[in-house]
Amino acid sequence: MPQFSRSLDVYQGFNFKKDKQAPVGFITEMKVGDVALVADQTTLLDPEQPGKSLPAVVGVLSHYLWETGNTDAMYLSMQVSTNNKQIVAAALLGTLSNVEVSFKYTIYEYDPLVKKYFKSNYIDASLKGILEKNGDRLNLEVADDESREVQAPKNFTLQIGIKPHSVEQAINLATGSSKNVVKKWGITEAA
Repeated sequence: MPQFSRSLDVYQGFNFKKDKQAPVGFITEMKVGDVALVADQTTLLDPEQPGKSLPAVVGVLSHYLWETGNTDAMYLSMQVSTNNKQIVAAALLGTLSNVEVSFKYTIYEYDPLVKKYFKSNYIDASLKGILEKNGDRLNLEVADDESREVQAPKNFTLQIGIKPHSVEQAINLATGSSKNVVKKWGITEAA
């Protein structure tokens, strides 16, 4: 089965330049259990409309992986603010008993045939999932040391693995500006 895996340009995400065509991605909302991360990165430009700002985002993606199967986990690596780093670190040190995750993201790529960016992986409604476990450990971690890819604003790497919740959800994929496919994530359990 094909996979959707992208290494995304963090520098381009924070400092968008029209003459560079690197793929970029953003987490626009994320809640882990009862802990909501804050959309506090506010000066980022919209790749589809570089003269306009994006609404505030939770994080700038550096890597995304999904094997595209209904029950396959998604793996996200992103740069988050100091505030969100502290929120996640506190949750990990506490008793994170609710492992449900809701999140929303968009990945943009450049289409050289039409000479513009397009959304290559996005969702219309928040996805519902569950934190993946590696043995007894939850697949959620945040770096103690700040990232060096972008000096300002100060940011930290957050990595998370999310399995689909027991409900069928739609993910929009595209290979070009008008080459769209909808894939399902999750399987609705029979009552």
